[in-house]
Amino acid sequence: MANLDKIQELQEILQNDSENFQARRELAVLLLDNGFTKEALQHFIWLTQYFSDDAKLFYNIGITYEKLKKFDKAKDAYLKSTELAPEDTDAFYNLGLVYTELKEYDEGIKCFEKVLEKDTNDSNSYFNLGICFLKKGDNVNAMMNFQSTIDLNPEDLYAHFYLGNILKDMEDPSAAAEEFKKVLEISPDYSWAYYNLAVINFENGQYEDAVLMLEESLKYNPKDLEAYINYIKIMAAQGEFEGAREITERAIAEFPDTGDLYYLEAQIDKKIGNLDDCRKELNLAMQYADKLSVSQKQILHELEEISDTI
Repeated sequence: MANLDKIQELQEILQNDSENFQARRELAVLLLDNGFTKEALQHFIWLTQYFSDDAKLFYNIGITYEKLKKFDKAKDAYLKSTELAPEDTDAFYNLGLVYTELKEYDEGIKCFEKVLEKDTNDSNSYFNLGICFLKKGDNVNAMMNFQSTIDLNPEDLYAHFYLGNILKDMEDPSAAAEEFKKVLEISPDYSWAYYNLAVINFENGQYEDAVLMLEESLKYNPKDLEAYINYIKIMAAQGEFEGAREITERAIAEFPDTGDLYYLEAQIDKKIGNLDDCRKELNLAMQYADKLSVSQKQILHELEEISDTI
């Protein structure tokens, strides 16, 4: 029987017998699984009137509030579930995720460590510990937990990715590059891994490799503004101003309301002597100033310089 048919059948049962607890519980779970989140919540809450010590019921309420992005209420429900069933690691794990959403990282760490007391091979808990420590700015503990994740699950591309970012921040570009390459072995279309490899290549003076990585990054994510900006800067740094201008035009086609792109194009045109185009682009940068990193005062100064030159 299709899920919607089953939902209708259970609703009809409850119309005739509102205290058929098993039917209501089954209906609530089906509603939750099929995206009827608010309706599911009503039934779960109704059941708590009769089953105030049912840990699984509060666990499901936590899931429901989490889906509704009501993380404070989800936290309360999971806390109640863990109070009623302290041996249930699923509730502690989900509670840890909610604490992470609420930026209560120390509490999240306690939850994931509680799960690991019961199951030392839970790679997801190690991963989420890594996230909590990373958010706290503790790169050493974050790195250790991401490595533990990888030791248990070598195919966890996100653990490799975060570990790569930490290694890059710790100025170990070779080790970071290895992690990003592992990400691409697992998921060849992960654009951010290409982007980070491009940044490492650029910083190492490997401009051609950086360009290749940026092209791959943009192939899989043509809406990556930072990739375009870095691409333009790399081309300009090599004196390839026409190529830089072409990349800028590609970027503007994707982001026509970004002042930074017009400003970059203006700098390129200034370099190659296209002062009329430079002036137009500086004015466009001013027009889209809400996405402009340079002060309008600076642009006005550059416009005056161009007027004096022409």
